[in-house]
Amino acid sequence: MSLAAKYDSKTTEDKWYKYWMENDFFKSVPDERESYTIVIPPPNVTGVLHMGHMLNNTIQDVLIRRARLKGFNACWVPGTDHASIATEAKVVKKLKEQGIDKNDLTREEFLKHAWDWTDEYGGIILDQLKKIGASCDWSRTKFTLDDDMSASVIKVFVDLFNKDMIYRGFRMVNWDPEAQTTLSDEEVIYEERNGHLYHLKYQIKGSDDYISIATTRPETILGDTAICVHPEDERYTALVGKTVIVPIVNREIPIIADEYVDMEFGTGALKITPAHDENDKKIGETHHLEVIDIFNADATLNSYGLHYEGKDRFVVRKEISNELEEKGFLINKENHVHKVGTSERTGAVIEPRLSDQWFLKMEDLAQPAIKAVREDIVELLPAKFKSTYFHWMENVRDWNISRQLMWGQRIPAYFYGDGKEDFVVATCIEDAVTLSRKRTKNENLQAKDLRQENDVLDTWFSSWLWPISVFNGVLEPENEEINYYYPTRDLVTGPDILFFWVARMIVAGYELRDEKPFDKVYLTGLVRDKQRRKMSKSLGNSPDALGLIDDYGADGVRVGLLLSAAAGNDIMFDEDLCQQGKGFVNKMWNAYRLIDGWEVDETLSQPTYALQGLNWYKSRFAQVLNEVEDHYSKYRISDVLMTSYKLIYDDFCGWLLEIIKPEYQKPIDPKTLHQVIRLFEDNLRLMHPFTPFITEELWQSIAVRDVNDALCVNTWPVADVMNVDLLNDFILVQDVISGIRTVRKEKQIAFKNEISLSVINNEQLSSEYDSLIMKMGNVSQIEIVKEQVAGAASYRVKSNEYFIPLEGNIDVAAELEKLAGELKRAQGFLIGVQKKLGNERFVNNAAVEIVEKEKQKEADTLAKIETIQASMKALNG
Repeated sequence: MSLAAKYDSKTTEDKWYKYWMENDFFKSVPDERESYTIVIPPPNVTGVLHMGHMLNNTIQDVLIRRARLKGFNACWVPGTDHASIATEAKVVKKLKEQGIDKNDLTREEFLKHAWDWTDEYGGIILDQLKKIGASCDWSRTKFTLDDDMSASVIKVFVDLFNKDMIYRGFRMVNWDPEAQTTLSDEEVIYEERNGHLYHLKYQIKGSDDYISIATTRPETILGDTAICVHPEDERYTALVGKTVIVPIVNREIPIIADEYVDMEFGTGALKITPAHDENDKKIGETHHLEVIDIFNADATLNSYGLHYEGKDRFVVRKEISNELEEKGFLINKENHVHKVGTSERTGAVIEPRLSDQWFLKMEDLAQPAIKAVREDIVELLPAKFKSTYFHWMENVRDWNISRQLMWGQRIPAYFYGDGKEDFVVATCIEDAVTLSRKRTKNENLQAKDLRQENDVLDTWFSSWLWPISVFNGVLEPENEEINYYYPTRDLVTGPDILFFWVARMIVAGYELRDEKPFDKVYLTGLVRDKQRRKMSKSLGNSPDALGLIDDYGADGVRVGLLLSAAAGNDIMFDEDLCQQGKGFVNKMWNAYRLIDGWEVDETLSQPTYALQGLNWYKSRFAQVLNEVEDHYSKYRISDVLMTSYKLIYDDFCGWLLEIIKPEYQKPIDPKTLHQVIRLFEDNLRLMHPFTPFITEELWQSIAVRDVNDALCVNTWPVADVMNVDLLNDFILVQDVISGIRTVRKEKQIAFKNEISLSVINNEQLSSEYDSLIMKMGNVSQIEIVKEQVAGAASYRVKSNEYFIPLEGNIDVAAELEKLAGELKRAQGFLIGVQKKLGNERFVNNAAVEIVEKEKQKEADTLAKIETIQASMKALNG
C-alpha cells in the first residue's frame, strides 16, 4: 500500500499496540526455547509516568524486544509496589479532605479506604507504560499486596524467624514524625542545612561556677541526664563526679567521663540525652543513665516538655533559645552548617527514637551477595558502582523491617501476654494458637486471646522477593515457572536503589534458592535538565512525559532519550533530542515512501553502479551489525542506537538510495528494487527494539503479512559476509564523490551541468567504480592522467589528485577576480603576523604559547596563499 505524505504517530501507535496485544505477542509460557526474563522494577502504586520511568522502561523494552527477535522466550513481568508510606500518606490526605481522621478508624475501616483508593488510582502508571510501547506480558501483572505475594512475604518472615535471623528489640531508630513510622538507615537522606550552634552554661551544684556546652538542638536539654567530658581533658578532671543543674528544668544531673567525647569540638563537654541520639544512648547504657523521652510521635513535646508541651520541636527550639537567653543561660549563638537526616519518603526531619522494632540480621546474609558481585557472578554495569555496593554490604547493619502503618503485610507475630517476649510467630492464627498453647501450656487458649502485632513490614521486605515471588517461587519452590524463568537475565534500575532493592534481592536469591536472581544489573543515570539539575515537580523542570509522546511520538521520545543514555551516566535531557528522534522517524518514513514511489520496468537489467552500491551496503550492514552486537554485549545501549542511527541516516538514506535512485521520471529495474527492500527490512529489524511503532508500520506496508510474520515476533537480521576490500574501496569512492560535490558548490557549478574528471591515480582505484562516480557526480567521463591539468579545480583523496576543468563551467574572469581579492587579504594578514614575529620585544616577553600561536598563523596563511596562487595559475592555463 502507498504511504501517506506524513507519518501519523498517534494513529499508528494505537493501532499496532492493540494488534500486538490482541495477538498475545508479549505473552510468555514455558516451552523448549531458552528463556530471557526481565522483572520490572515495580513502580509505586501511587506513581505516574515521569522521565526516569520512561528511560528505565525504554531500555528494558529494547532488551526484551531484541531478545524476542533473537528467538528467546522473552518474558517481561510488570507490576506495582504497594509503597506503604507513600500510599498511606495519600489515603490519609484524602480522608482529611473528607473530614475523617485516620485515628478514628479501625484497621479494617482504614484498609477499606486504602483499597478503594488503590482500585481508583493505583496502577495508572502501567497503562501509561503502554504508551511508550512497553512490551510486558500484562497477563502476569503483579502487585506486592496480591494474596499470593503477601503469603510469600509472611512465609519468608516466619522461616527467617525460625532460623533465629529475625528478632524484636528495643533500639534507637530513625523516626519519621510526619508519617509516624520508623525508617531504615537507607531511607534517611542527609542534607547540609544552615542552623545554629548554641553555647549554654550549666551551673555546678554547690558553687557559682558553670560548665558550658555547645548544641544544635537546645530543645533537647529537657531530656538531658548527664554532662560528659573526656577523661584526659585537664579542664574538667576536677569536675567529674560532681553534678550540674539543667537550665529551665532545674534537674540535677552528673558530670561523667567517656573517651567518646571529642575534646576539640565545641567546649569539649557534651550534654547527654539518651532518648534522642544514638551515641548518647550508648553512653547512657555504659553509665546507667536515666532515659527521658521528651517527644510525642508527631515530634511535639510531651509532658516532659513542661510549659512547651504540645508544641512542635522547631517552634520550641526558637522559643527555648529565647528563654535561655532571657535567663542568662545562653552564652552565644553562632551560625553553623550541619547535616540533617530527612525522610526519603516525606522529606520530614528525622527524629532518633527508642522503640520496640523488628530486625533482620544481615551480616551473615550479606556474605554470598558480596561474593556474587565480587566474582561477577552478578555483574554490575557500569562496574564503577561495585565500590558503592561493597561499602554498603561490608558495613551492613541489621535491617529494621517493621513500620508503624496499616497499609502493608501485617507482621505475623501474635502476643498471648503483656511481656515483651510473650509472643509466637506463625503464618496463620490457627498455627499461632497451637504454638501459644504449647508455649503457655494452656490448652484452653483461643484465637480471641491473642493479639496480633500492629506493625506492618517494610515495603522493601516485599520487593526483595520480587524475582522469586512473581513466579510463585516462595510458596511452590519447585514449580515449572520458577525453574524455567529463574534466574532472570537482566535487571534495569537506578543506582539510588542499589542497596534498597538490588542488593537485598541478591541476598534473598541466595538465602531462598541458593542462586543469583539475575545475571546483570544495568544501572541507568538520572535524567537531569540542561542545567544539570535533577528533574522534580518543585523545580518545574520535569516535562510531562505523556505530553512529549503527544508532541514527538513514542518512537521519537525513545530515540531522544536513549541517544545520550550511557549506562550509569546522568542524562542532560533536552527536548531537542526528542525533535531529533522525531526527525529520524520521519527519515525512515520518507525513505520507504521514496522506494515505494519508484515505477518498475521488468525489462531493465541491473546497472553496475546499483549492484556495487547494494553489495557495499550489505558489507556495511554486516560491519555495523558486528559493532551493534559488541555494544549490546557490553550494554552500551546508546552506542547501539547511535551506530544504527548513522547506518540508516547516512549510509542507507544518504548514500545507497542516492546510488540506486533512477533518473527523474524513469523506472527502476526489478532486481535492484527487490534487493533494496530486503535491505530496508533488515534496517527495520535492527531498529525495531528502539522504534517499535514506525518499524512495524513500515514492515506491514511492504507486503501483506501473515499474523505470525509481524515484525514484533520476527527474527533478528543475519548479516552477509563482510567484504573488507569493498568497504575500504568505498571509503575512497565516497571521498571522490564528496570532492566533486564540494568543487561544484564552491565554484557554483550546477549539478545538472555534466563535467569531466581527470585523475592522477596513485591509489590504483579500480575503474570498475567509474560508473558509480559518474552517476553520483554527473560526470561524463573519467580520464587517467600523469600530470596536473591546467585550468582545472583540483582536490586530493589520499595520494590521488582529481581535476575538474573550469572552462565552460564557470566565469573564469570573475573567479580570477575573486581569487585575487582573497590573495590580497591573505598577504595583508601575513604582513601583520610577520611584523609581530619580527618584533624582538614581543617574541622575548610574550608567553611561549602566544608566540607559538602567531607562528601557526604564519604557517597557515603561507599555505593558503600557495593554494590560491596554484588555483590562479591553473585558471590562467
